[in-house]
Amino acid sequence: MFVRRESFSQFLKMYPIISIIIFIHLCLFLVTIVPFFPQNWVYQHLSGINLFIAGGEYWRLFTPIFVHTGFAHVLFNSFSLVLFGPYLERLLGKFIFLIVYIGSGVFANLVTFIIMPLTYMHVGASGAIFGLFGVYLALIVHFKRLFPAQGKQVVMPIIAIGVIMTFLQPGVNITAHLAGLLGGFIICTILIKIKVISLR
Repeated sequence: MFVRRESFSQFLKMYPIISIIIFIHLCLFLVTIVPFFPQNWVYQHLSGINLFIAGGEYWRLFTPIFVHTGFAHVLFNSFSLVLFGPYLERLLGKFIFLIVYIGSGVFANLVTFIIMPLTYMHVGASGAIFGLFGVYLALIVHFKRLFPAQGKQVVMPIIAIGVIMTFLQPGVNITAHLAGLLGGFIICTILIKIKVISLR
C-alpha cells in the first residue's frame, strides 16, 4: 500500500495531483532561497497569519498548505505525501482526492485561526497530510469488511505514531495536525454518506 515501485515518469503519470502539489511545494521553497527574489515575499503574502486573516485576507486559509520554512520541512511533508497519498489518489480519483486534501488543509487552518491568538503564524502541509490520515480512518470505520486487513494493520499504528509525535516535537502546530485529522475524517464521511465515495 505504501511501497513505491514506480519509476519517476510512471509516478508522474499515475499520480498527477500529488506530483503537481509537490511541484508547487518545491517552486515556492526555491522562491524563498533564490538571491534575485525578495526572500520574505512568500512568507509575507502566503503564510497563515491570523491577524491578517481576521483583516480579510482569507486566501491565507489556503496558501499555507503549500509553503514551508526550510528544506527539511518541505522534504518531510513532500515525502509524507508521496508515501500516503498515492493509494488514496487512485482509490478516490483525482478530483475527490484533491477535495479531501485541500479541504482538510483549509479546515486545519480555519481551526488554527479560531483557536490560536491573532499573532500566530503558520505554514506547512501537515494539516492536509493529517487529513489523509483522517480519510484512511474514515474508510476503515465505514468499510470495515472491504478495506484491506493488511492496510488496517499499517494505517492505525501510523496514525497513532503521528498523533503522539505531534505532542513531542517542538514548534509543531498541534491544532492543525489534530484538526486536519478530524477534517479529513469528516469530509470523507460526508462524501461516503452522499455516496460520492464507495468501495462496494
